[in-house]
Amino acid sequence: MAAPDPRFAMNDVSLKRRISQIAADSSRVVITAHAKKRMRERRILMTQVLHCLRKGNVVEPAHQDAAGCWKCTLESLVSGDVVRVAAALGRDADGELIVVITVMH
Repeated sequence: MAAPDPRFAMNDVSLKRRISQIAADSSRVVITAHAKKRMRERRILMTQVLHCLRKGNVVEPAHQDAAGCWKCTLESLVSGDVVRVAAALGRDADGELIVVITVMH
């Protein structure tokens, strides 16, 4: 997975909008092994993760990691639970995607 083009700076609003747009196609959401483990431990469903990506509010500001990937943490009330999703914006041969790093309550 390649990092997004670093020439395009993101803020909370633009990153939230982009994540929401990409998450509309669940095939563009990649769940890391760590996030899958946390989902099982915390009994968080994929539907809750997708809802958070599509409708959540940014609670950890947009920032770039050392590789240039844009990241943030989103939070949403889903099915009576507050769900937080740490996600990164990435790119593969087919275009942009979202990598779910971890999930929490």
